[in-house]
Amino acid sequence: MQDSPSPSSVPPPAPQAPQRRRRPWWARLLIGFVGLLVGGAVCGALVLGYALIVATPNLPSLEALTEYRPKVPLRIYTRDHVLIGEFGEERRNVVHLKDMPDNLKNAVLAIEDARFYDHGGVDLAGIARASLVALTNGHATQGASTITMQVARNFFLSSEKTYTRKVYEMLLAYKIESKLSKDQILEVYMNQIYLGQRAYGFASAARVYFGKDVKDLTLAECAMLAGLPKAPSAFNPVVNPKRAKVRQAYILERMRDLGFITQSQYDVAVKQPLVVKGVGKEFSVHAEYVAEIVRQMMYAQYHEEAYTRGLNVVTTIDSADQDVAYRALRKGLMDYERRHGYRGPEAFIELPADADEREQAIDDALLEHPDNGELVAAVVTSANPKEVQATLIDGNVVTIRGDGLRFAQFALGTRAQPNQRIRPGAIIRLARNNADDWSITQLPQIEGAFVSVVPQDGAIRALVGGFDFNKNKFNHVTQAWRQPGSSFKPFIYSASLDKGLGPATVINDAPLFFSAAETGGQAWEPKNYGGGFDGPMTMRTALQKSKNLVSIRILNHIGTKYAQQYITRFGFDAERHPAYLPMALGAGQVTPLQMAAGYSVFANGGYRINPYLIAEVTDQRGVIVAQAQPLVAQKNAPRAIDPRNAYIMNSLLQSVAQHGTGAKSNVLKRTDLSGKTGTTNDSHDAWFAGYQHTLVAITWIGYDNPRSLGDKETGGGLALPVWIDYMARALDGVPTYRMPMPDGVVTLGEELYYADLTPGHGFVSTVGISQAAIEAEASGTQGETGADDATGTPAPEHVNAKEKEDIMNLFRGH
Repeated sequence: MQDSPSPSSVPPPAPQAPQRRRRPWWARLLIGFVGLLVGGAVCGALVLGYALIVATPNLPSLEALTEYRPKVPLRIYTRDHVLIGEFGEERRNVVHLKDMPDNLKNAVLAIEDARFYDHGGVDLAGIARASLVALTNGHATQGASTITMQVARNFFLSSEKTYTRKVYEMLLAYKIESKLSKDQILEVYMNQIYLGQRAYGFASAARVYFGKDVKDLTLAECAMLAGLPKAPSAFNPVVNPKRAKVRQAYILERMRDLGFITQSQYDVAVKQPLVVKGVGKEFSVHAEYVAEIVRQMMYAQYHEEAYTRGLNVVTTIDSADQDVAYRALRKGLMDYERRHGYRGPEAFIELPADADEREQAIDDALLEHPDNGELVAAVVTSANPKEVQATLIDGNVVTIRGDGLRFAQFALGTRAQPNQRIRPGAIIRLARNNADDWSITQLPQIEGAFVSVVPQDGAIRALVGGFDFNKNKFNHVTQAWRQPGSSFKPFIYSASLDKGLGPATVINDAPLFFSAAETGGQAWEPKNYGGGFDGPMTMRTALQKSKNLVSIRILNHIGTKYAQQYITRFGFDAERHPAYLPMALGAGQVTPLQMAAGYSVFANGGYRINPYLIAEVTDQRGVIVAQAQPLVAQKNAPRAIDPRNAYIMNSLLQSVAQHGTGAKSNVLKRTDLSGKTGTTNDSHDAWFAGYQHTLVAITWIGYDNPRSLGDKETGGGLALPVWIDYMARALDGVPTYRMPMPDGVVTLGEELYYADLTPGHGFVSTVGISQAAIEAEASGTQGETGADDATGTPAPEHVNAKEKEDIMNLFRGH
């Protein structure tokens, strides 16, 4: 027998948690009996209501259901049916029940209404059970709304929680069941229910959350989406992935317990990692400028209905071409930024000493400086010439070393100005080179535009209106009126062909000077790019070298008024190109889209086409409501220029691309490319306009507030590389094209002429120089050419009275 411990050694009993007092058995029995009575009364009332439902005058008409017309947004697609834009308050894509996967339907039934196909709209057993539980616990813990009742509430009733509304909801459910089949009710529910992220219906949610069609959802994804109707914000996998995962697991359990899936299916689905798309990443192709153009066009036609009718717009855009154009333009602008040095951090913030406050300050700062595609924003937390550490918006800290610091090396030194120095609190831009390698970069201040068009009918294949739509919504393709510079010269040359000039015409590349007295304002002395003058040369050579003085003499010879009217054949506005000699240098105003239309005339053999973006518009049933009827070359398009003219201009522009200022295009190893560079006065604008027979593409680069791009920045060095990057992909596999020579063109001495304008028969052999001067040039003497004997440079000429008057009017603002 063991000794009993002394009272002093016995530990005091541990305090027990207060337990909820259990009701006596008779009380529980009474409550259960009352619950049954209440449930029975409710059920009896519902049966009575069901009997009288058809005669109930206060219930709304079911027309909204029987003639279901949900709000479906405007959707915009590429020609190969890639979604690039969606506009409307409600994202919705109506799908028939038979086209929804069984796993999705079963997941919805398992969590929302397992007895859906067994009850008549109101689950009487479920109501009795919920009533009993509510009376037992003192508050409601189980819902009793069926899918039919939810449809009634969503379409006809408010969300207020009152007994009156609940009774109406039940009565409406009976009425709905009397008019629609079970499958019809479930189809309406699955297309109408709100599921977060502006997504209405499961088809839209599949696209928003997982980026796929509803038919392609996995079992795990179906269960995740089925958990959203109860609380779209609380169980949203984008906003709250942990709670969403818990909800998904419960639904999978329900499906298993109800026999909808097997244990093995459950085991696989519950372990499947889900890849959820982030907000704002619904579109795989950057075509924001295209989508906005289409949105404006649709709104102009259909007003607010454009956003609810379910219109589907198929554009002429090719998704692959659009993607490469977007990347090529961004690369060209970023290459320019690297050549011109680091400007310094975007902004600076104070970093609090407290860790939580510092984290909040960084979050606030980066929200004001959102990521821009591959250029992510970060806040510097430590910096020295060998290493920079910075925090990203997701809280991760990255370290930049070595080559990643090279672009901004000066900003890490002591000589940098305070607003240029990278220091703790600086907001900088980073680009990821590979998984763990980052480099410092910056958002460009420079802007650009790119557009490509099928010259045979004007279909736009790619359109990029700027570096980034979210940064700058101004569409430089359609809205930027800029000087085209030398890229406009081909239209002046084209005009001259019909006036007797040709590729063999010799024109004097010699100085011109207009004094202030002659112009009535400031003196004007046009120059060639880089200075210097080469004397007499053929028109072909002059275009290859882009000689300004030659272009001015050509325009003076054919007449400015004539040229002003002639360029309207290509789609240019006469009033934006004053009839003065500077028009020869591209001093007027054009948009990149106008340039695409203009060069299309050369590419298609001389026909005027109109660029267009919308191929067809259909409603949500697939019925075509509008379809493009473009002008097509050699069919219904009007002729803009003579086929002889188009052929010779094509030859001249091929010379530019192969041997002239556009010779970098030879890297593409094609003999059928044509084009012209353009650099405006003081290098404010850089252009390349070029084409192959099947595709015209235009690149423009410049600042929104015009300023110099730099002395060495030209169309050939800045815009042409973008064009080359695009054409390398767009023309891959396209066979080489050789334009057939039309009637009326002859070849004499390896040069092209109009058959009725040959040397000695109406052909203009020289401009701005006498035949004697040409012979003197050929013999090696310069006395008769007007050249300065000391320098060998042609002396400035005196212009004729008409030329003087043109220039005087220009500077007087006439």
